[in-house]
Amino acid sequence: MKLKFGTVEENVVTREEFPLEKAREVLKDEVIAVLGYGVQGPGQALNLKDNGFNVIVGQRKGSKTWDKAVSDGWVPGETLFELEEACEKGTILQFLLSDAGQIALWPTVKKHLTPGKALYFSHGFGVTYKEKTGIIPPADIDVILVAPKGSGTSLRRMFVEGRGLNSSFAIYQDGTGKAKDRVVALGIGVGSGYLFETDFYREVTSDLTGERGTLMGAIQGIFAAQYEVLRANGHTPSEAFNETVEELTQSLMPLVAENGMDWMYANCSTTAQRGALDWWKPFRDATKPVFEELYNSVKTGKEAQKSIDSNSKEDYRVKLEAELKELRDSEMWQAGAVVRQLRPENN
Repeated sequence: MKLKFGTVEENVVTREEFPLEKAREVLKDEVIAVLGYGVQGPGQALNLKDNGFNVIVGQRKGSKTWDKAVSDGWVPGETLFELEEACEKGTILQFLLSDAGQIALWPTVKKHLTPGKALYFSHGFGVTYKEKTGIIPPADIDVILVAPKGSGTSLRRMFVEGRGLNSSFAIYQDGTGKAKDRVVALGIGVGSGYLFETDFYREVTSDLTGERGTLMGAIQGIFAAQYEVLRANGHTPSEAFNETVEELTQSLMPLVAENGMDWMYANCSTTAQRGALDWWKPFRDATKPVFEELYNSVKTGKEAQKSIDSNSKEDYRVKLEAELKELRDSEMWQAGAVVRQLRPENN
C-alpha cells in the first residue's frame, strides 16, 4: 500500500496485507540458509524457525558462535552445518556475516549461487561497494534485502514479546520473477512490524550515517560532552549520569517512541518545555555541519573503505575490545553501571 509520511508518499507492506500464512505459502519449497550467527543471524534464524519456515544455519564449526547456535537448539548435521554445506543446501542464502566476513567468504558463496536461488542481505554494503568488496552476484538469481531497523537482539526480544521491529526491503536484481514475493515473505518471516521500500544504495548510506550519527556515534559524543560539563561544574557522577543518560533512556525516550517528541515535551514541566524549545535549534545548527561532513564521507565511499581496512585486520577484535574497554571504564559508564544496579527491577 501507499502511505504518506509527512508530505511524501511511500510504498509499505503491512502484516495485514501480507499475513504470515501467505509468507509461508510463498516460501513453502525453500530452504533458508542463514549464513553467520553473530549479530543479525540468531534473531532472524530463530524468528523464521518459530514462524514455521524451513531454516538451517551455516557457521564455522568450533567457533563460539557455533556453540551458541547449538545452545539455541540448532542440531549439527540436521539444522546446523559448516558454511559451505549450508550454501549448497540452501535455496535462499541469507548472507549475514560481517561486511569483512562477506568479502572473505564470497568466493565460496558465489560458486553455490546456482540459477533460481536468492541471495539475501540485511545491509546494502557488499553490493553497493562492489568495486571494493568484489561481491558481484550472477545474473540468474534474485538479490534482495531486508534490513531490520535495530539490532538482532532487539529483533528477537520484540518477536518474543509479540511485537515487531520495522524493516526496509529492497530488490537489487529479480532473476526469477519471484523476488518481490520472496523478499516480502522473508521480511514478514523474520518478524518485521511493517516493511518500507528502499534500494541498496539508500539503505547503506542512511544506515552508515545513522550508526555514526544519532543512533550511536553522535549520541555517545553528546552524552560525554554534557557529562563532562556537569562534572567540571561540581556535579557528582550519579547526578551527572542521571541528568545525561538515565532520565533520557528510562523516562523520556519511551514517551517519544510512544507518541512523538511534541507529546514528550507536553508531558514535561513548563520550565523543561521552554528550555527544550529554545535550545533544540541551536543544537541543530551546531551539529548539522558535522552531519553534512559525515554524509559526504559515507557518499564518497570513505567510510566503507575505513570499515573494510579496519575490520579485515587480524587484530581487529583485540583493538575493538580495547576501544570498548575505554568506554566501559570511563567514569560516565562506570557511574551508569551502578545506576543500573540500583533500578528497582534489579533489586
